[in-house]
Amino acid sequence: MAIKQLTPEQVHTMSLEEKDTWWLKNVYRGDMPQLTWRSAITGMLLGAFLSLTNLYIGARTGWSLGVGITSVILAFGLFKVLSRLGLGSDMTVLENNAMQSIATSAGYMNAPLFTSLAAYSMVTTTIIPMGQAMIWMFVLAILGVLFAFPMKKRFINDEQQPFPEGMAAGVVMDALHESDEKEGLFKAKLLLGGGLLSAALELLRDDKVMRALFALKNIPHYYDEFLYGGRFADLLKRWGLSPAIRGTPLNELTIRFDTSIIFVATGGLMGIRTGVSLLLGGILNYWILAPLLIERGIILPKNGHFGFGAITLWALWGGVACMTTSSLYAFFSKPKVILDAFKGLTKKGGATDVLADIELPVKLSIIGIPVVGAVIVVLGELWFGISWWLGALAIPLVFIFSLIAVNSTGITAITPTGALGKLTQLTYGALAPKNITTNLMTAGITAEVASNTANLLMDIKPGYMLGGKPRHQAMGHVLGTVSGLVLSVPVWYLVLIQGDIGRYGTERLPVPSALTWKAVAEVLMKGLDFLHPTAKSAVVVGAIVGILVEITRQVTKNRFPLSAVALGLAFILNFTDIWSMFLGSFLFWLLERRAALWHKKREQETRLSETAPGGRADGPPARPWYALAAQNTEAICAGVIAGGSLMGIGLSVLGVLVLPDVLEAASFTKALGQILDFLPK
Repeated sequence: MAIKQLTPEQVHTMSLEEKDTWWLKNVYRGDMPQLTWRSAITGMLLGAFLSLTNLYIGARTGWSLGVGITSVILAFGLFKVLSRLGLGSDMTVLENNAMQSIATSAGYMNAPLFTSLAAYSMVTTTIIPMGQAMIWMFVLAILGVLFAFPMKKRFINDEQQPFPEGMAAGVVMDALHESDEKEGLFKAKLLLGGGLLSAALELLRDDKVMRALFALKNIPHYYDEFLYGGRFADLLKRWGLSPAIRGTPLNELTIRFDTSIIFVATGGLMGIRTGVSLLLGGILNYWILAPLLIERGIILPKNGHFGFGAITLWALWGGVACMTTSSLYAFFSKPKVILDAFKGLTKKGGATDVLADIELPVKLSIIGIPVVGAVIVVLGELWFGISWWLGALAIPLVFIFSLIAVNSTGITAITPTGALGKLTQLTYGALAPKNITTNLMTAGITAEVASNTANLLMDIKPGYMLGGKPRHQAMGHVLGTVSGLVLSVPVWYLVLIQGDIGRYGTERLPVPSALTWKAVAEVLMKGLDFLHPTAKSAVVVGAIVGILVEITRQVTKNRFPLSAVALGLAFILNFTDIWSMFLGSFLFWLLERRAALWHKKREQETRLSETAPGGRADGPPARPWYALAAQNTEAICAGVIAGGSLMGIGLSVLGVLVLPDVLEAASFTKALGQILDFLPK
């Protein structure tokens, strides 16, 4: 069935209490099974498995892939097969939703292993004991849960922010479980078509897979070098074409076309305002500021080349400042939402929250945040040498950074964990100069808790869309944390590092995120003077722009066409992804506009037909393709994200575990022959 949602006008005009009452009456389905034994066990098993894929991928690339849609499809398929075999019944849509909360939290909670904890080990040349790492990561995840639910009132209940990946998961679950036969079949075709297209593109753009196929088919070596080895740029040079801005090649400015359409689909879920804001910020950063600063020697190359890393070392400060001030102003400019979150706690008999019986009690956060925060402060001092007052300061910083992270995740599905970690490192570079371990581990506290908070709200979004109970998702998040720890931490210690610090930073275990954190900490040991005067100016300008844009948005009653968070975020994304997201938002905006004109024309024709003498309205005409596409934007984008994510996870694991060894062999066929010879006849 169609997911019930408020219109943009209702979101703008209705009060929070009216929105909660509407949701409770029209969407909530509390009687449907949700966090059951089978959904919990399935989520923990899938989450444990998916946590391993993220562990390998994160260690190799520094990225953690979202696994929510992946787990939804896998669980649905599993129980559909079991049902047809007579071994059980289909999983309900809310069971699937509770399951994906567990699996998703398990998938992303192990990020400290290849970020802050790995950087700490490299700096101190000591390996943190496995038990300490598990306790530390668990406590950070719990603090993220406690920060998330008071913020849910504003970002999900009141502002109805999209949380694109969460929305995609909700649409996928609705299409799989709830649609009637005709509508469900149509949505399934859209999901399948978008997924297959995205998966095929991800397969074709994977250089390791294609090189292996080239070797299998005995295609001359220069073909794969031409397609995947960077020879295309050389060919352009031979033709006399070297596109550049102020002497810097476009490729080194991250200005290039990407064949992946995952970010295009993400842009389709974002909306045109976010897409335009990202594009404007990206043009300002990569087309204007970066080439100018490179020309003047302010941005310096890394290993002889520029690129995302070199540019971001300068650009992130102004971008994060813009996101910080706009997020804080937006939050504190709505004091009623803040007060409503704590309603009923200060006096008895006051107004009560209409969702009090199903939300995680705010009192739990009020009591739990200081208690868990105190535990983190104590453990930080005992295990990592963080002075108690510096550790205590990290807790209110978590609140500030969680606001930024949730705001960014809510509109773009991107959580700027790395940028927030660097901002913490800058802060503690002033408070505790030349203390590199404090610098790293306080950044680990703020960035990882903020990431857990934002990702939990991403998980809650589909539950809100489908009528699930928020408390069950909070419990599921904790279960997922446990399942992720139990498997991924031992694998990291016993299989990957094996007690050898020297494995960090090698080809097999490059941990690029940890190397970045370590590099920033080492630079900060020199003091805050390392920031170029232009970067300091960018911080001031970014902070002012963030406030001005947010004020203008509120004064114009949300009609101002720019988003301050998206403007700032553009300074810590590469232009390839920015362009793709804008393209998606623009294409689906055009479809919506054309569909709206068709509907308007159809309504006029219907009225004329009904008022004509002896006339009558004909049956509804077949909707044109663009009207169908506009009406099913979420389903199309969800299919693309799901297909690309599934293929991306599979290829990443394959590339980490299998293809490097295959490509090191003389040829793919030789390696395959060796495998066949090894097998018993």
